[in-house]
Amino acid sequence: MLRRLALSISLMAFGPALALAQTAVPGTTGPATGNATTNAPPPATGKPATKAASDMKEWQIAKVAKVSLPQALSTAEAQGEEKGGRAIYADFEKADSKDPAHYSVKVVYPSGKLIEYGINADTGTLYKTENQPIERYFTFLKPANFNEAKTSLKDALAIAEQKADGGKAYEASVSKDGKAVQYEIKVAGADKEQTIKVGPDGKVID
Repeated sequence: MLRRLALSISLMAFGPALALAQTAVPGTTGPATGNATTNAPPPATGKPATKAASDMKEWQIAKVAKVSLPQALSTAEAQGEEKGGRAIYADFEKADSKDPAHYSVKVVYPSGKLIEYGINADTGTLYKTENQPIERYFTFLKPANFNEAKTSLKDALAIAEQKADGGKAYEASVSKDGKAVQYEIKVAGADKEQTIKVGPDGKVID
């Protein structure tokens, strides 16, 4: 009887030690118990990058867009049945739940028609077309003002980018300077954005 009791006590004492011995230790091949992977990094999901992009400003996203603003303007000006359209306004917009990151480009035609085109900033393809009343945007400007301008919006973009030491233009608007047009260009640089004005003669306005 005493021998059986002593044996039982020995087995009870040995049990926890055996369990500990079976637990995997880093660098061994013992059975895993779940503790071995507790400190392992979570699998990459891409969510942090997505969140970071949503927190970025438009100019920060625009400067890494695959499609440049001049390319978007060329695509927009090639649309429509009427020839001779000229881009007069462009705006970069971040992606949201409905739309991809894109450029909204307004093109005016000799007839006075104004059409806004949405150009995908990643693929360069047209994904949206919308007729716009020209009076809503350019009360003091007429189609002839743009057709007579010596400097086009695309020319102004190149001038502004050069002035900004190689920055990337991502937004452009137009206003009237006397009887001619002038352009206001926003350029994304390495660590900031700049606004540069270009006159009808192609000269930068300080």
